[in-house]
Amino acid sequence: ETNTLPFHPFEMQQGDILRMEKEHQVLKEQLKEAQEKYEQLQSRSLEEIGALKELLKKSVEETEVSKNELDWLHQDLEIKVKKWQQEKKENQENLKALRNTAKKHTDTNDRCSKTIDEKEKQYNVYLNTYLETSNKLANKKVKLEELIKKSQDDCQECVKRAVKAEVSVLKNWKETEVCKLNGIAANAEANLKVLKSLSSSASAALKLKPQVDSWEIFISNVKKQLDKVETEYEEKIQRVKNGVRNCLTKMETVDLPSP
Repeated sequence: ETNTLPFHPFEMQQGDILRMEKEHQVLKEQLKEAQEKYEQLQSRSLEEIGALKELLKKSVEETEVSKNELDWLHQDLEIKVKKWQQEKKENQENLKALRNTAKKHTDTNDRCSKTIDEKEKQYNVYLNTYLETSNKLANKKVKLEELIKKSQDDCQECVKRAVKAEVSVLKNWKETEVCKLNGIAANAEANLKVLKSLSSSASAALKLKPQVDSWEIFISNVKKQLDKVETEYEEKIQRVKNGVRNCLTKMETVDLPSP
């Protein structure tokens, strides 16, 4: 028997029905396998359901306990939530204040950045000027150091000459005073010798005793002044040699009136 019906609407293309039957047969086999697997799974599921029921019973009991704990935790949570909300409010206020502060700092930072850029430009200008000046000053420093060294050497030489000159002047002053006092002492001793030669008799000795005593005291004072002059001038000479300044002064001597 020949099928004279057109393909459409039963088939979009020739052979679609045949292919559908083959696919249907494959699906039947897959369904059979699925039923077998379902039965196996159902058997295992029953066992698991029994175990799960026991577990569920245990879980229900634990849930009751947990519920009580949950109520307690819920109360504690409400307290904490209120506390957190209060802290959140405070933190938001603090955050707002910090944002305002941060904005101020940001504005200040921007101004400082501009100032830093300007200062950096000025610094570079100053640095270049400094380097140029530093090089010039370094050259001047070398020259000045050479001059300073030469001046120090000259100064040392001048100091040596000045010390030598001051020592010479002090020695001259000392010798002058010593010579003067030695002359006075020699004259006094000559006068004393004459007086002693005139006092050979007891009456003359008694009469001349005041003059002899005066001349002896006078000679003693001259010798003391002589020792003082020598000592003080030697001290001044030693101080000059040790580098002490302003020692070039004459010693003030007392004119001793002769008897």
